[in-house]
Amino acid sequence: MAVADDIALIQKQEAELVFSVFDEAVAFKIGSTIRDRALAQGLPIIVDIRTFDRPLFYAAMPGSNASNPDWARRKINVVQRFLKSSYRMVLEQQRPDRSFKPGEGLDISDYVLAGGGFPITVKGAGTIGVIAVSGLPERADHGVVVDALCSHLGVDGRELALPPEAK
Repeated sequence: MAVADDIALIQKQEAELVFSVFDEAVAFKIGSTIRDRALAQGLPIIVDIRTFDRPLFYAAMPGSNASNPDWARRKINVVQRFLKSSYRMVLEQQRPDRSFKPGEGLDISDYVLAGGGFPITVKGAGTIGVIAVSGLPERADHGVVVDALCSHLGVDGRELALPPEAK
């Protein structure tokens, strides 16, 4: 699958994975779903769910490390600034150094091109927050979030899942 095809599929994910309501209970349910999957599959990740004004859910799995929360924070900043998933930004920017172009004025210590941050969008309100996962390769981090959102929203995840990355 070409990069353009991946971008188009992520745009479809962002358009379809929209909440009618998002609150603390929803954040806890989605976060718990991701946590349960991580524990069952031995995924060494952290999960950080927040609106743009406050944290709602955080969990660190066995095997995650001290770098993961900082990676998640920088992914969250990217989603908040651009209102797109951080993996879509990776594919659109095509920057192997993980930084934005110097003219963007975005410091690498606060913004990173890495997948795993996904916008929380509410019908009628727009993007209000972010679900971030860190600890796996970026395409897999993105997939963990998309899988959980599909499950929660009753969307067929097979239609929205990115295919395995070509080697």
